[in-house]
Amino acid sequence: MKHLLVMFAMLISLAAFPQPNSNSEIKNGSISGRVMDAELNQPLPYVNVVIKDNAGKIITGGITSEDGKFKIEKVPEGTVSVEIQYIGYKTIAKSVTLAKGNYNPNIGDIMLTEDAESLDEVTVVAEVSTIQQKVDRKVINVGKDLTTSGPTASDIMNNIPSVNVDQQTGAIALRGNQNVQVMVDGKLSNIPAAQLLKQIPSTSIKQIELITNPSAKYNPEGMSGIINIILHKNTMVGFNGNFNVGLTREIEPKFNSSLDLNYRSGKFNFYGSYGNNISDNIQTVDLEQIDTGLNQSLNVLDDQNSHLFKVGVDYYINDKNTVSFFTNQNIFDGGAGVNTLLTFDNAPNNNQNQFINNENSNDSQQYNFNYKLDFDDEGHNIELEVDHNIFDSSIFSDNLFSGANTRPNFEENTGIDRNRTTINLDYVNPLSDKAKLELGLQARLFENTINYNSDARVRNEFGDFIPTSTAFDYTRDIFSAYASYGKALDKWSYQLGLRAEFVDVNALAIDTDLINNSATDFPFENDYFQIYPSAFLTYNPSEKNSYQFSFSRRVDRPGVGQVNPIPEFNTALISQFGNPELEPQFTNSVEVNYTRKLKKGSLTGGVFYRLIEDEINQGVFVDRSNLGSGRVILTNDNFDNTSAYGIEISSNYRPTKWWSINASFDLFARQQTGIAETLDQSITNPTIDDISINETEVDNIIYNFRVFNNFRVNKSLSLSAFALYRGPDTGLNFEIDPIYFVNLGLRYNFLQDDRATFSLNFNNVFDTQEISIESRRPFRQNVEVDREFSTIFAGLSYRFGGGKYRAKSRKRRDNDEKSGGGFI
Repeated sequence: MKHLLVMFAMLISLAAFPQPNSNSEIKNGSISGRVMDAELNQPLPYVNVVIKDNAGKIITGGITSEDGKFKIEKVPEGTVSVEIQYIGYKTIAKSVTLAKGNYNPNIGDIMLTEDAESLDEVTVVAEVSTIQQKVDRKVINVGKDLTTSGPTASDIMNNIPSVNVDQQTGAIALRGNQNVQVMVDGKLSNIPAAQLLKQIPSTSIKQIELITNPSAKYNPEGMSGIINIILHKNTMVGFNGNFNVGLTREIEPKFNSSLDLNYRSGKFNFYGSYGNNISDNIQTVDLEQIDTGLNQSLNVLDDQNSHLFKVGVDYYINDKNTVSFFTNQNIFDGGAGVNTLLTFDNAPNNNQNQFINNENSNDSQQYNFNYKLDFDDEGHNIELEVDHNIFDSSIFSDNLFSGANTRPNFEENTGIDRNRTTINLDYVNPLSDKAKLELGLQARLFENTINYNSDARVRNEFGDFIPTSTAFDYTRDIFSAYASYGKALDKWSYQLGLRAEFVDVNALAIDTDLINNSATDFPFENDYFQIYPSAFLTYNPSEKNSYQFSFSRRVDRPGVGQVNPIPEFNTALISQFGNPELEPQFTNSVEVNYTRKLKKGSLTGGVFYRLIEDEINQGVFVDRSNLGSGRVILTNDNFDNTSAYGIEISSNYRPTKWWSINASFDLFARQQTGIAETLDQSITNPTIDDISINETEVDNIIYNFRVFNNFRVNKSLSLSAFALYRGPDTGLNFEIDPIYFVNLGLRYNFLQDDRATFSLNFNNVFDTQEISIESRRPFRQNVEVDREFSTIFAGLSYRFGGGKYRAKSRKRRDNDEKSGGGFI
């Protein structure tokens, strides 16, 4: 890693080659030549060629073409040093003199030899994960220790500081808040985040970026920021690939595999991948209403089958122009059998049973086009990107009832059509070697249509269940522009940004009574203009100490699930609906971080504060259509302003050559306000007047402690141990007991050059992980959730191919790589 950082610093130093002084007497000299691989005897394209004066100051420079040739113009008269720099190869320097009769020397073929030590650092995944604190993000470089932790991105996320994955729903949260944008290589997907994370193999992940205070360049969605998953890119010349296969089991089997292929030749880079995740999952939920003796148990068998395909091509027209295209195709087919038993301690003759047979299939398509033009100055470019996503889903539920006083059997059919188009135009101009200007325009067009049909969904005023149909159309168009300026001043650096957005929202829900053929419209419109400033300040008093300060304003626009009036789920005691009239909430966030480099590691600490306007939160309401049933309705609403603050501490440390530790502690305090209804269940034949409506305020403190140990037994064998403790979580209507568990792992590398890796992982080895919930509103009740926490995972990874050196990799927009290989 040390060598990689050195090389990275060298590349950064070439961000802008200063031009010769036009006032001095400069001859029109040039230096030309060709760069070759000494072992393969083949030309090397896109190699850095740097021209320096006798004092070591950079004069100018360039890169080699497809055939390895270069010609550097405007070289001043005199003796200069020509340095050939390329990742994975030893740097070569040649002294060249330009004088009368020799103003255009050709220095011939320059043969580069591999630097074995640095090449290994670049091309081979690191053994141990590391954490870097940058000015606007925390970067986790995913090593083999984390990939051993589980087969998918969802499995390793709980190992990441500040990130939590709900063990029941798969929902991801950053700093205790689920209002977070999940991106893959800097791009949003129409695939639901919980489903997406289960489809990305952990071995395909290169880095995970936690962008808690994004700059104005980024979309401002997500109160807690952005989680950006960066996948490995294969830009090796020739044919290369990687294959992974894994099996997980406790009760039911879970299988995943992936194949990544890449072929790079000449001006073209072709890549493709396939991956799947096939799993059966068992879950049980037991709910007890304390005051009534009413109990509900759910036994769920969930079946998920997903297949992802990606193909793409990069076309390097010349040194200045690059065109790229890729498409992702995702096919998902799943379902669940849910058996619900409702029992009455005092009246067993009233017991009821509901069986839900759910079938869910969806297809997601992504088409991405990118064109980039590089100007003469290094780092000076303009880039156009068009990204189009299509998502189609079909959901069927068959609800069967038995027992006393049950409602009639009914079916539900839901169809979802979703389209998202994003157009980005970005301009970057390095005004000097210490200043940079960035400008951009963006249009985001989003359209979502949901059609719902049920043959018995709602109860009318006579107590009868009637068939109904609901159509919900939701469109949101966002047009934005941003400007960002950054500059370095000795030990200080700063970046200021401003983003302006105009948003147009239109929603229309149409409820139709299929018996009386009558329809009711519920339209909603919301247009608004907002400014989102951002500021970053960094101070580096020494190589070992770094301070960062940042401020940003962000927005949480209601998600489709939060505004969708169609029921998200129905059980005997709970139904959940969206609120089409939800308005966005806005967050002003301040953050301060400190990083200390240690002799054997590093330590990072930070604090943050958030002020939240028009907070979106969940309300819990008594089902007015059946007051004595104990049923509740969950929905969302806007509430008063609130605040949150927290601290984070993370460290990576290597006590010995064979032992490394990654540890983190985070604490988040938040104040939540919401509406909660209560109903005294001792009342016989209650009416609406018996419902008590209260605005409830809760102060909640959540803390997590994680520690990851990696033990290197020998060159081929490593062991790992991960432990997590999560403190209690108090919400408006519930309190979740602490969660704690220990996972153990083993990794063994074999075959030539460690091309193959076998992984074995044991989760929840002491069987301590469980979910226990206590609720006091609207009724006193306890909930116990049990899943397949104690799993065993075995995986095999194999990389193949004969590429010997790296081809040109695309530049990164928003510091997110765009092309070449990768799984999603």
